[in-house]
Amino acid sequence: MVNDSLQHLDPKKFILIKDAHIHNLKHIDVAIPRNKFVVITGLSGSGKSSLAFDTLFAEGQRRYVESLSSYARQFMGKMDKPDVEYIKGISPAIAIEQKVISRNPRSTVGTSTEIYEYLKLLFARIGKTYSPVSNQLVKRHTVKDALNLVASLNENTRFLVLAPIIISKDRTVGEHLQVLTQQGFNRVKFNGDIIRIDEALNNLSNFKKNIQFDLVVDRLSVEKNEAFLSRVSDSVQTAFYEGHGSCSFLVYSEEETTKSYSFSNLFEKDGISFEEPSVNLFTFNNPYGACKKCDGFGTVIGVDPDLVIPNKSLSVYEEAIAPWKGEKMSEWRKQLVFSADKFKFPVHKPIAELSPEQYALLWSGNKYFDGLDTFFKQVEEQSYKIQYRVMLSRYRGKTICPECEGTRLRKDANYVKVGGKSISDLVKMSLENFRVFMQNLRLDKYEKAISKRILEEINRRIQFLLDVGLPYLSLNRLSNSLSGGESQRINLATSLGSSLVGSIYILDEPSIGLHSRDTQRLIKVLKNLRDIGNTVIVVEHDEEIIRAADYIIDIGPKAGYQGGELVFAGSLDELKEDNSSLTAQYISGKLIVNRLDYRRQWRNFIELIGARENNLKNVNLKIPLNVLTLVTGVSGSGKTSLIKSILYPALKKYYGGYANITGKFDSIGGDLRKITDVELIDQNPIGRSSRSNPATYVKAWDDIRSLFSSQKLAKVRGYKPGFFSFNIPGGRCETCEGDGQVKIEMQFMADIHLKCDECDGKRFKDEVLDVKYHDKNVHDILDMTINQVLAFFGQYQNEGAVIRNICSKLKPLQDVGLGYLKVGQPSSTLSGGEAQRIKLAFFLSKGVQANPILFIFDEPTTGLHFYDIDNLLKAFYALIDNGHSIVVIEHNMEVIKSADWLIDLGPEGGDKGGEIVFEGTPDQLIGNRKSYTAQFI
Repeated sequence: MVNDSLQHLDPKKFILIKDAHIHNLKHIDVAIPRNKFVVITGLSGSGKSSLAFDTLFAEGQRRYVESLSSYARQFMGKMDKPDVEYIKGISPAIAIEQKVISRNPRSTVGTSTEIYEYLKLLFARIGKTYSPVSNQLVKRHTVKDALNLVASLNENTRFLVLAPIIISKDRTVGEHLQVLTQQGFNRVKFNGDIIRIDEALNNLSNFKKNIQFDLVVDRLSVEKNEAFLSRVSDSVQTAFYEGHGSCSFLVYSEEETTKSYSFSNLFEKDGISFEEPSVNLFTFNNPYGACKKCDGFGTVIGVDPDLVIPNKSLSVYEEAIAPWKGEKMSEWRKQLVFSADKFKFPVHKPIAELSPEQYALLWSGNKYFDGLDTFFKQVEEQSYKIQYRVMLSRYRGKTICPECEGTRLRKDANYVKVGGKSISDLVKMSLENFRVFMQNLRLDKYEKAISKRILEEINRRIQFLLDVGLPYLSLNRLSNSLSGGESQRINLATSLGSSLVGSIYILDEPSIGLHSRDTQRLIKVLKNLRDIGNTVIVVEHDEEIIRAADYIIDIGPKAGYQGGELVFAGSLDELKEDNSSLTAQYISGKLIVNRLDYRRQWRNFIELIGARENNLKNVNLKIPLNVLTLVTGVSGSGKTSLIKSILYPALKKYYGGYANITGKFDSIGGDLRKITDVELIDQNPIGRSSRSNPATYVKAWDDIRSLFSSQKLAKVRGYKPGFFSFNIPGGRCETCEGDGQVKIEMQFMADIHLKCDECDGKRFKDEVLDVKYHDKNVHDILDMTINQVLAFFGQYQNEGAVIRNICSKLKPLQDVGLGYLKVGQPSSTLSGGEAQRIKLAFFLSKGVQANPILFIFDEPTTGLHFYDIDNLLKAFYALIDNGHSIVVIEHNMEVIKSADWLIDLGPEGGDKGGEIVFEGTPDQLIGNRKSYTAQFI
């Protein structure tokens, strides 16, 4: 678009952005068509997010806040105007970013989508309580239930209204009977006979305080009129009062036989008093409904079975039980081994092959030997001794709460059922199975009327989650265990549930974590959002989504200071004809991602036997070493369960590190000694502090400080390396404590961050900034991009080892495509993909190591353009050349084609997945009919 063209466009048809120059954007003008599906693409760091989020969304938010009352605005703080001349035609903006929704250990998929809120309401309204003893319905009777019984009796049928006599501790039987006489009652039922109370008083020797007998409240004969029903009603109420909630009818038939009917207005059955269903009973975030042992977390700190029995391929005799080793503790093992023949326990059988009953016996013990539970109880009792405290800490970890078995709710909440299922049963189901259950739910007319609107809301929200490709999740799945892409799609489904129109939806790479098969479903959802009257703007690199867009905006041409320009804006057909856009050249096939023309061969491997966590179906697999291994499969096929929940924690614990609960598996073996450690490189932030940055993470900042402290002026003034640190007092600006900005705490208002007036945001005192290396001071280095710093220091590599160290530590950041980042950019502002690649660069910076490591990457192509994938693959090859091994969970076809070995899971997601569909090279995968990956490769 030329500069003057914006003023001729209609703001009702276009969102007009004039002279955007935030971050690296170079004063660009953009016209985005309204109510269209728009994709913003370009290299990592080219300025896509600056345009979409920091310009468009920030202005939409700012205008919304400005429209609020001054009272409301004081709680939201002041929002800065983006660096732009004007934006016209903007609507309310909703940003759905690629970040994990919540780190809160209480947040689940059910709570974040509000489905659990409606589910609690459903159980509170129509849930039926069943006794765990007899499995019979627990019901609170009312006077109406008694009247219904009377209405079913023939006219003139005689019956008695009885109430059990309950004598308080401070009264004798005689005193109680006297009180009943004074209240106007005449008869009691004792030993099957009806006798007068004055007669009973004369024969008190027959009555003992613990003997049960009943009070006759009324004697009646059935009549069919209002006066009679009114009398029955009064009598039943009196009986409920006198019987402390219980009453009964003794009905006489024509043959003078009797039949008894019991009523209770207490919520009781089988001698147990139950809580009536209420919303709070099903709320694990509320002390009333939460499990008392784990406080609603579902896990407790206890003895971790994985640490107690680290290698399940060993038997008890082969010392599989780690704490039962050594001279003293082996006595516990010997006790089991020498008495095993008395109860036929297989001490030579690997732990993995024991039956569930035999494994449970190992913990509980019996009369012949003390189990692990008794062992740890004794260790705890002696924890006043240091050696026992050390031992206990060695085997402690997070375990599933034994009280609620991970359901988080108090036990009696699961006695309440709808359609034969408790709320815990439902939240453990996959969403796909949950939808089937809800559709087949049989309710009576009364229940349907009460729950109609609740069921509509639940079913609508489930459908949206299925539409965005999440049928394999359960409502009980923790939000903090979701990937960035899954979190974003849950946010997208929640937004769909709100059915807003006339808004701008801005999404950040919603295809992350999606297999190519599922991307089409996502495109359908995004187009549906557009069709109901919204503008959908997607920051994306996925080829399918770019091809599906109505309008494409390409920012570039390169990253950082070499980007920030509008390279292209138009339709897909126009993009294919464009020669200046890198995206166009990859889409049209003029450029391709370079791959090795051979596959690496492997001999050594790690073998995992019997993986069965979540939906995995007893999977056995081999992970090759010293090659690039890819784990693929449709969303929910079991990739994360296999690699992140089993392989990583099992290996980490084997090498003596700390990891979360290991998923269910039998044993791990193979060439375990060929590697020395395992590293999981995911998209979690490298640091939440504004003081952490890429240079500090790769340890280059230490060398930069040493360089400045070795300059002449620094030596004359006596400045040590610590003087050039913004983390400790000395050379840093003490007004902002080296942060570059000052936090002002406002009473009744949000905290405001302002640039420090003392140092003008430069973090250091003026005298420190006097020290320069070839005309650059320490602040100038922080403010340069990694590409610029490498170009600067590259000129002076012959000036000493410190310069070469700085270059060698920063060069891997450039190699993984992060050269556009500023050296001092706070870690808290980095995306998940950038944080992951900084971790990769840190290991690359270590060079060839004597200790080979197995690296596990989770979706490393997050945020990467085709052009950047080249750099990523080169970094992977460098790690392998350094003697390491790599396992990657990935959907990107370019990376899949570059693998040495493929493990494809499936064939579907959820219950229909969890099997290994294929193992081999990418060339061998082509033509496999079971694999969806084969169709797209």
